[in-house]
Amino acid sequence: MSKQIDYYAGTIVPDLGDKAKKVAVIGSGSFGTAMANLLAHNGHEVTLYGRNKAALDEMRETHINKRYLPDAILSDRIIYTSDIGEAAAGKDIVVFAVPAQKFREVSMQAAPYLGENTIAVNLAKGIERGTLKRMSEVAADTIPDVSYVALSGPTHAEEIVMNAPAGIVAVSTDTEAAKTVQDTFMSEQLRVYTQEDMVGVEIAGAVKNVIAIATGVSDGMNLGNNARAALMTRSIHEIKRLGNALGANQETFSGLSGIGDLIVTCSTDLSRNRRCGLLIGSGLKAEEAVEKVGSVVEGYYTADAVCELAQKLDVEMPVCKVTQAVLNGEMPPDKAVKALMSRDKKDELQ
Repeated sequence: MSKQIDYYAGTIVPDLGDKAKKVAVIGSGSFGTAMANLLAHNGHEVTLYGRNKAALDEMRETHINKRYLPDAILSDRIIYTSDIGEAAAGKDIVVFAVPAQKFREVSMQAAPYLGENTIAVNLAKGIERGTLKRMSEVAADTIPDVSYVALSGPTHAEEIVMNAPAGIVAVSTDTEAAKTVQDTFMSEQLRVYTQEDMVGVEIAGAVKNVIAIATGVSDGMNLGNNARAALMTRSIHEIKRLGNALGANQETFSGLSGIGDLIVTCSTDLSRNRRCGLLIGSGLKAEEAVEKVGSVVEGYYTADAVCELAQKLDVEMPVCKVTQAVLNGEMPPDKAVKALMSRDKKDELQ
């Protein structure tokens, strides 16, 4: 058993007085826990909600998230509850740290407890299956009366909880809400930028998870660094094309939520999507790979929605399309590689 470490040891928790925010984090997985820990060390009053009361009781007692972040000691300032109403009621900010396909259900559960001045922050990256809605569009259905901010960028929970340097984007059509989130989350080790291009940030965040599976498959097949680099680069074109069809700002895709998040998700084994791809590339079926990863693989569930949306908008996304085929068992990985490499010749910028 590895030794648990308090990575924030020596950090002085500021006394913010009446500037301290009351924050609920809905979801006690790795990212929710890491963000709750960060916010507690930033001096805010933080309540962490999870469904598993026994696991929360253990976290309250040990200050360890044994399942998701077993090596990190958490702040003793975090309050734990398995009652979503208790968590969300009376809070300035409610952070949703649940899988994209669960966001509608969970946000509906929280909705009755959100005040008119509450800011909802979403950490999920995906496109809802069936409706093909981005997370902000789902929020417009379920929590329409609150300000909505998405946090996106190259931020693995395992490194956030280690208090390692990182950069992230707070995107919202409500500029003041984005600035409030920026002030609340920003620390000596987490730099937070504001953005207004919700479409671009959400499309980049959703599609990069599918691409991370593709690059994982490539590496699992030992196709080499050249193949991974080509996949990632060509995939940026796919993300841009889909974003452009929806009216996104093209500069977004060169930023933290675009290239930044794509790099970290495709290149590091902390990425569940990449790990899933590695397992598929080494011979497992997609369902077996997802089960072995042991936690939510967003790209697996988003691939169908991304490809369906692309087809609806008449956007060409060959990497996503063959990845979808592999995930659905319609094409083995070697045939997927051949399909990509044998496509018609074209200009690179098309």
